[in-house]
Amino acid sequence: MAAADSGRDAHHKRVIPWQVSFFALGAIWGCSFWWIKLGLRAVTPVDVAFLRLAAGAGSLLVIAAITHSRLPHHVRTWGHLFVLSLFMNSAPFTLFAYGETHISAVLAGLINALTPLATVVASIAVFGQERPNLMIGGGLVVGFAGVLVTIGAWHGPGKSQLLGIGACLAAVACYAIAFPYARRHLTGLDDRPVSLASGQVLCGALQLLPFAIATGHIHHSSDSSLLALAALGILGSGVAYILNFHVIDHTPATIASSVTYLTPLFAVIVGAAFLKEAVTWNEPVGGVLILAGAAIAQDRFRRRTAVTPIDCAPEHPST
Repeated sequence: MAAADSGRDAHHKRVIPWQVSFFALGAIWGCSFWWIKLGLRAVTPVDVAFLRLAAGAGSLLVIAAITHSRLPHHVRTWGHLFVLSLFMNSAPFTLFAYGETHISAVLAGLINALTPLATVVASIAVFGQERPNLMIGGGLVVGFAGVLVTIGAWHGPGKSQLLGIGACLAAVACYAIAFPYARRHLTGLDDRPVSLASGQVLCGALQLLPFAIATGHIHHSSDSSLLALAALGILGSGVAYILNFHVIDHTPATIASSVTYLTPLFAVIVGAAFLKEAVTWNEPVGGVLILAGAAIAQDRFRRRTAVTPIDCAPEHPST
């Protein structure tokens, strides 16, 4: 009887292959830049960030209740979650939303592809979790070239575009600090992943609540904007966490973290298809160079199983 139950449990776990979760995860995070753009038609950048976090926190708390996952009970853990949510959620979500008031969703999605490379830099310069070497140096050179190509530096971007690019780069810098911080302070705890994710997103929503109250107003309500904000929160900051945990549980860390390379592809596709944003030749070419730089810095071309700082992070930035 026990063997039969075990067989049924194994069959249940195989109902949804990890490849499905992996593909869905890349699609959700890639579509996030499209949803941000639609949400900005109704509310301010701060409100976009707050509403997605509020909806995400609500979704995760429901999931935590269903799975009987208690919220963290140590004050110290909540302190680390508060800091992590500042760099992983409230600040970058607001910066990306502001950036998209000046640049396209396609360009924002491609800039987000810098996250793995920036994380390697932060792991070296800020946290001392990596040592500089030739591969990392080469990856930085290739990645920097990719940034210049992506933004079309030879055209001399205007002031408005520079503001948007700067905001998105600042958001990537926040993510770069968040990953190694999470690795140092939030790995190996007794708390379940859903509990930590719920606490983290809840902290992010509370951080932005005063700003949302001060600036919040709907200046143009539409079904598409409201649906986009709901999808951004429930899917991008809620369901995506669960999909991410499923992928991590069923694949090596290097495969789980490689969803980073899938997200920009969806960002370009949905930006061009649904927002009718023009995609110039330099944007996808620059995006490929950025991803290649990240792969070189992480030495992915030579090793498949070693763990890097980005691999150890409990969560990818749900932009």
